[in-house]
Amino acid sequence: MSLTKFSLGLHPHHLRSYAINPELQFRDRCPDQRYNSTFRVVGFPYGLVMKVALVHDYLTQKGGAERVFEMLCRRYPDADIFTSLYEPEASIDFGDREVFTTYLQQIPKASRYFKLLAPLYYSAFRALDLRDYDLIISSTTSFAKGVRKRPDAKHICFCHNITRFLWDTKTYLREYTAYRRFLPILEQVFRAMRKADFAYAQEPDVYIANSHTVARRIQQIYHKPAQVINCPIDSQQFAFSNQKEDFYLASARLVSYKRLDVVVEAFNWLGWNLVVTGDGPEREILEARAMKNVKFLGHVSDAERKQLLSKSKSVIVMALEDYGLVPIEANASGTPVIAYGEGGVLDTQIPGITGVFFNAQTPQALHRALLKAKAIEWNYQKIRDHAMTKFSEDTFFHSLENVIADVCGTG
Repeated sequence: MSLTKFSLGLHPHHLRSYAINPELQFRDRCPDQRYNSTFRVVGFPYGLVMKVALVHDYLTQKGGAERVFEMLCRRYPDADIFTSLYEPEASIDFGDREVFTTYLQQIPKASRYFKLLAPLYYSAFRALDLRDYDLIISSTTSFAKGVRKRPDAKHICFCHNITRFLWDTKTYLREYTAYRRFLPILEQVFRAMRKADFAYAQEPDVYIANSHTVARRIQQIYHKPAQVINCPIDSQQFAFSNQKEDFYLASARLVSYKRLDVVVEAFNWLGWNLVVTGDGPEREILEARAMKNVKFLGHVSDAERKQLLSKSKSVIVMALEDYGLVPIEANASGTPVIAYGEGGVLDTQIPGITGVFFNAQTPQALHRALLKAKAIEWNYQKIRDHAMTKFSEDTFFHSLENVIADVCGTG
């Protein structure tokens, strides 16, 4: 097995963070003997004694899935971390904590061109030796669900989405227009990859989805049931304000499926102030279409984004999102959301209380929703309370650890 470490230490197969526990030493000598579950590893629930592996697809960027994985790693500091590729500067900085990667890490510039390595990921994850682990928690939108485990071990898969580029290729390629010309070749490759994806999707013992939309996709594509646990936010990263300023906010990557072209057109009509944060290949096109009332800030610091979320009249979400953390982050800042009423927002928003839905991705539909939202006397504290109660880390881990207890037979 090829592993790369990003801090000094032994291969995880030889690590024994619990070696001082005589019960666990006995278990190592007698692997078939069920050990006493009342002995507890610090940081793990219900008195379970388990060796845990946390696995993520790749750590080459920092989006919503990576933020959730970071929370898992923080919650379980004694667990070993595995991923296919790791780029600390572009993703999560684990400090001195070890991150174990696959042979793909040895490929020059692999982290930069990680999407081009798609046909290799399953072989890389299958090559990881996780036989030493009692519980595997994978965090995935694609490949990490394919890791191997011992027959008596358990694998809980937190599935943020099905492997979208395989099962919804045309929609996916709207975001990555450079690959469209290769579609005939890609389809041949993807056909074979779909078979592998379906086969390896049968490996986990339990699926957790971040929204009912994703749960339905898992059932439809993989024929596996999924429990729904909504992803949390780090509530300490957001500031509350009930003093709103004269602008609306759209915070997203500037790619085609986010449909910011529709948002810009609606605000061109109205002449209301719109601030857009985020960057991407569509920025030049969008700026060319925008009137003077629409301002593009590009990438902003966390501190600036915090202020924008708390001070804006509303946050606009035009895309059909699988889940979407931005609406919850807006609510945590006391700000209502105006969103296309499909996908993950159906799990996170309460119409008339925390936001307003519109039923079509058109300027006209958004225009009507903006006027409706303007007429509502929002209770900003109630909006914040909704986010802080339902989408806190405590709520998330209480639900997750109930699942762990059920799966591991201690509930």
